[in-house]
Amino acid sequence: MVIDLDRCTGCGACVIACAVENNVPPAHEGTTPRTGLTWMRVVRVDDGRSFPDTRSVFVPLMCQQCDHHTPCVSVCPQNAVEYDEETGIVTQVPVRCLGCRYCMTACPYHARYFNWWDPEWPAGMEQTLNPDVSTRMRGVAEKCNFCHGRLQAARAKAAAGSRPLAPDDYQPACVEACPTEAIVFGDLNDPRSTVSAAASSPDTFRLLEHLGTGPKVRYRSRSAAVRESLTRNSVSSEKEQVHG
Repeated sequence: MVIDLDRCTGCGACVIACAVENNVPPAHEGTTPRTGLTWMRVVRVDDGRSFPDTRSVFVPLMCQQCDHHTPCVSVCPQNAVEYDEETGIVTQVPVRCLGCRYCMTACPYHARYFNWWDPEWPAGMEQTLNPDVSTRMRGVAEKCNFCHGRLQAARAKAAAGSRPLAPDDYQPACVEACPTEAIVFGDLNDPRSTVSAAASSPDTFRLLEHLGTGPKVRYRSRSAAVRESLTRNSVSSEKEQVHG
């Protein structure tokens, strides 16, 4: 996935689409910034310049889908986090999770969340739940999985038609919802793909790349100041949070 920060307006459409697609319940009345549950959020980051030259960008932030030696996978005592060798996606198995939250501590991107309450929806809203995605119980951790339910559905459709999976068959909800088409998704290993071309751009970078986690989510910006700020620092502080 490549996210163009010069196109992102911080509207939060990706956040809402993610929650609806993956049956993330509305916030509990006792929710705080530290106990909220959201697979995707948008933070605002300034480039550090003084007014009137200062510029802010909005950064959609989710699980970065780290490559091998994934921090959350290595610390989970229950094998509740798995690395899919075929797709490179880091998947979560809620029924195995014992709620120790080691994965949350290990994640350098603060992209994991804990269910402090049983999921609840306003009366009638439960009829809108996505039948392809299981709801999670209180006491387990969860995160973005690139809309794994959509991947399974796309595989089943391709198998029924006796054909290989096409790139357009599988797109996460956040990609479809973005009104500015700031998010590009596809096969990074395919040099002909749009996402591969975007990932190879000199304006593209990864968050906290020096940690060696090999995240598969990349970001783009023509601003050198923005690139320098985001590659040097974390973007997960509460004061920077816009949507969550």
